[in-house]
Amino acid sequence: MNPIRRVCVFCGSRNGNRVEYPLAAMQIGTLLAKSGIDVVYGGGSTGLMGAVADAALEAGGKVIGVIPRALDTKELAHAGLTEQHVVETMHERKWKMAELSDAFLALPGGFGTFEEFCEVLTWAQLGMHVKTCALLNTAGYFNPLLSLLTHAVEEGFVEVSHRKLIVTSVAPDDMLRKIMEWEEPTITRWWVKP
Repeated sequence: MNPIRRVCVFCGSRNGNRVEYPLAAMQIGTLLAKSGIDVVYGGGSTGLMGAVADAALEAGGKVIGVIPRALDTKELAHAGLTEQHVVETMHERKWKMAELSDAFLALPGGFGTFEEFCEVLTWAQLGMHVKTCALLNTAGYFNPLLSLLTHAVEEGFVEVSHRKLIVTSVAPDDMLRKIMEWEEPTITRWWVKP
């Protein structure tokens, strides 16, 4: 098991419609900082992104942002981070965040959050990394996605062992514990003949 020094957090640049979303984002930011774990994220100041970063910083943690140049504006970029990496493209952003991180955690968010999480999950499936891929299922936000993944297993498009790559919890403290204790499951490599 690799030590967890940095967790990459994927989440929305909006707060969403429930008060539970920003509260959970602040809780996870605080918990990570108090556990001595750096936050790596998309570098924004708004929505859940800003809530995670602000809470971690307020708790004395380090927060590392990675933001594409097109979004590096006074309105969007967080001005108070420990480090802010400015990259040229969204692809570079994802690669840099992955390179800097020991685990991945998705909080509620939109298209970008889904895409980022699914990409690192695919990389885990392909054996490109051995890092936790976790969903903080605040207020049941990810229930439809989890149902879809169960359906994909039932329909033969996702291996049962690959579905086990995803760690879930509804509580920030339990989520952090699961990230810290995670060990890679035995994976069926469907593209390798036995």
